[in-house]
Amino acid sequence: MAARRWVIKIGSSLLTQNGAGLDLPAIEAWAQQCLALRREGIEVVLVSSGAVAAGLTKLGWSRRPDDMHKIQAAAAVGQMSLVETWQQCFAADQVLTAQVLLTHQDVADSQRYANARATLNELLELGVVPVVNENDAVAIEELRLGDNDTLGALVADLVSAERLVILTDQAGLYTEDPRKNPAAKLLSEASLNDSALLEMAGGGVGSLGRGGMRTKVLAAAKAAESGTETIIAAGAEADVLTRLAAGEALGTKLSA
Repeated sequence: MAARRWVIKIGSSLLTQNGAGLDLPAIEAWAQQCLALRREGIEVVLVSSGAVAAGLTKLGWSRRPDDMHKIQAAAAVGQMSLVETWQQCFAADQVLTAQVLLTHQDVADSQRYANARATLNELLELGVVPVVNENDAVAIEELRLGDNDTLGALVADLVSAERLVILTDQAGLYTEDPRKNPAAKLLSEASLNDSALLEMAGGGVGSLGRGGMRTKVLAAAKAAESGTETIIAAGAEADVLTRLAAGEALGTKLSA
C-alpha cells in the first residue's frame, strides 16, 4: 500500500509573527503536529516560507526592499535561521530534516524534475522530513513571479501527495474578503470547477509574502491536476494538522 503523504505549506506571516522574527513556539507546535502525523502513517513534506522575512529581521530592516539583490541577500541570511529552527524542532524527537531548494525551472525541465522527485522520495523513504523553499537567493524570476503556494502544488505533484494543506492567517476561503466585509461567510468546501472562486479570492497580497488567497486557489487547481485535494486553514488554530488528520472539518477543502 502506498504511503500517505501530505505537503504542508506555511506562510511568512505565520512563521515570522508578521515580521517580528521567527515564531519559535509556533514552529515547535507545527513540528510536534507533523511528528504526530508521522506516527499515524502520514509522511510529511514542509514547504516553508519565511526566509526573506526572517532575513529582514536579522538585518534590521523594517520593510521589504524594492532592490532585487537586497531581497536575495535577505533570503540568504534568513534561510540559515529558518532551516536551523526546523532542524532543532524535529531533532528533539531524533527526526532528521533536509533542506531542499527548488526553482520553477527544476520542475519545468524533465530531467531536473525526475531528479527532484527521486531525491524527495528517497528522503521520505529514509524517514527524513524535507523542508522545501524556493531558491530565492539566486532565482530572480521566481522572486518576481513565484510564490510558495504554487511551489506547494508542484511539490505535491513531485511526491504524489494525497493532500496539500496551506496554512495561512485566515480561517479559509470566504465569499468575500472578511477584513473588508465582516458579513463574509467561510466556505467549508468548494469545487475548483466553480468559476466564482477566483473572484471570491480577490487579489490581495500580504506585505511579507508574495501570495494571497488567489494564489492559493490557483495552487489548489494545479494540485488537483495530480489528484491532490487542498485544504486552506488557519495556521494559528490549535492542533490544526492533527485535527485535520482526525477528520475534523477545518478551513476550506478545495477539490476538482
